[in-house]
Amino acid sequence: MSAASGDNISDAEGHGENPSATTRTLMMRGNRIDSRELFAAEREIIIAHGEESYRLRLTSQNKLILTK
Repeated sequence: MSAASGDNISDAEGHGENPSATTRTLMMRGNRIDSRELFAAEREIIIAHGEESYRLRLTSQNKLILTK
């Protein structure tokens, strides 16, 4: 199973689409995605959940931080 990922959603500050956004495919095993795939190109991703946007960041100590 795979999930498509694109960064062309509005971010938490209400900015529009990212003109340099790309689409990539992430591999899922059951309900699991390896974080190395999420953070392959960036150290922060935006997650759209309904009308809200959340930031998932990878810290310098290899920890995850989710903020609204």
